[in-house]
Amino acid sequence: MNKQDLVLASASPRRRELLGLFGLPFTCQSADIDESILVGEDPTVYVQRLAKEKNEAVQADALVLSADTIVAYNGSVMGKPSDAREAAEMLADLRGKDHRVYTALYLRNNGQALADCCETSVSMRPYTQAEVDAYVASGDYQDKAGGYAIQHKDFHPVEGVDGCYANVMGLPLCHLLCLLHQVGLRIDADIPALCQQHLGIQCEVFPNILARCDADNRDLV
Repeated sequence: MNKQDLVLASASPRRRELLGLFGLPFTCQSADIDESILVGEDPTVYVQRLAKEKNEAVQADALVLSADTIVAYNGSVMGKPSDAREAAEMLADLRGKDHRVYTALYLRNNGQALADCCETSVSMRPYTQAEVDAYVASGDYQDKAGGYAIQHKDFHPVEGVDGCYANVMGLPLCHLLCLLHQVGLRIDADIPALCQQHLGIQCEVFPNILARCDADNRDLV
């Protein structure tokens, strides 16, 4: 497969950063779609639908990768805050509590479509209102599901993660690695090692993810 023909259907700098660990040349093409949740729509169904619609919005004769990330808390979806006030409200709701982060991936190539969805349980620390105010004032909350970035060094809102850390950033790398292998794209990079080194973490879940992804990936065509 021509490694030049990879399109990331996203404008997210975090996804560009993480995809860069694969060592593959790629271009970015933002997909503008209606992200409204449907009445009664389950969070996992919602995030997978958006990933698919983002992918289909990109017209390219190439391998097209799209992703969507949501925060699910108390059975409802937390999307991206519309303004600073909403971001502060989201962070107040999440303070000292657990929630789940879902990222859906959709990969399309020459009529073949593959999808996967990654789930991570996240525990937030009991940060103060002053910390919330400072973080929101920085503007970093923008374009982030739940109004936060797990990797923010000053705020560091997360106390613990059960699952894939990169998933909370918006691109679960081991899940993506499995999808790329399924479409015949050889990846020479040691993605688990690069991910841990780049993010400064120690991951204990990647062996299970890699083993399970090969069995769970679904061919949608």
